[in-house]
Amino acid sequence: MMMEHNHTLTEAERLDWLRLYRRENVGPVTFFRLLEQFGSAGRALQALPDLARRGGGKTLRLPPRAEAERELAALHKLGARLLCAAEPDFPAALRAAETAPLLTVRGHAHLLRRPMVAVVGGRNASVAGQRLAEGLARDLGQGGLLVVSGMARGIDSAAHRGALATGTVAVLAGGVDVIYPPENRPLYERMVAEGAVLSEMPPGTQPQAAHFPRRNRLISGLAAGLVVVEASLKSGSLITARLALEQGREIFAVPGSPLDPRSLGGNSLIKQGAALVENAADILTPLADLLRQPLREPAGQGARPVPPPPDGAVLDQARRRLLAALSPTPVAHDDLLRDEGLAPGVLSLLLLELDLAGRLERHPGNRLSLLPER
Repeated sequence: MMMEHNHTLTEAERLDWLRLYRRENVGPVTFFRLLEQFGSAGRALQALPDLARRGGGKTLRLPPRAEAERELAALHKLGARLLCAAEPDFPAALRAAETAPLLTVRGHAHLLRRPMVAVVGGRNASVAGQRLAEGLARDLGQGGLLVVSGMARGIDSAAHRGALATGTVAVLAGGVDVIYPPENRPLYERMVAEGAVLSEMPPGTQPQAAHFPRRNRLISGLAAGLVVVEASLKSGSLITARLALEQGREIFAVPGSPLDPRSLGGNSLIKQGAALVENAADILTPLADLLRQPLREPAGQGARPVPPPPDGAVLDQARRRLLAALSPTPVAHDDLLRDEGLAPGVLSLLLLELDLAGRLERHPGNRLSLLPER
């Protein structure tokens, strides 16, 4: 079976996607590997308990169907929708990068088909920095790009304000209905009416520190390029820039005075190779060719048949070899393939077992390490 991305899912398929992604230990990478391995979210759900058991995990409790139904009902009440990676309105950049399999969206979901640029920066931004971010966002919007940011205080809010007339999207760390910071309520309401607000989290979820890295990965994953305006060396914007680099995005930064700590992060990015930005043309020109290139679909989303399950004896032998090869020290995925002689399909299935058992930790650069049995 193949996963197409040109149709709207049925209600039953939507519930299966939601139940699978809300399951503990199922992140984006694991979700797409499960879909590739089993062909549908429904079949993957049926396979989860056995996979987790084989990986050394405890008995698996699947998210109840009623729980997913309540989440969909809450979204419907908000006038929001669940958008899955198989559907045409799902952002192509996120689909290609396998950043998230589903989003909750409030506002105009059709905007997510447009090419995007992210504008981010510090919360304690100067008045000059905010004016610059607002002007940049306005000019980028007039240049045909949808501006995405995180609706935080300072630079993020200024970028949204500048792009309201042409289109802007806010990515939230909490639920799509939770306004944070609270003083951004007027901006939030305008964005719901004129743009879009999206999140990975269920409605009603209050933002927590652990949610912000996921939000930042969505911001960078949505965009062809990331623009940093006024960020300190410890700013979350630099984390977003690192995530953008991992996702193959272009990095831009506005320079500032070396005497202002709020400029040191952007200046550091420029030293490391980010493009220096003085105006919107410095962003629009290098992105023009990039945006004309089609995004490559990831392995789990093309027209591929579901692979047959490996032989049980072969799988048992490969599992022993893999467990002996893994340790708390991260090792590259490609090294496991080469050094252990494991077939890609076999390794993928075994890693799914460990993932679902909560025993696999994933690191940048596609490296893996083993956690102790719980």
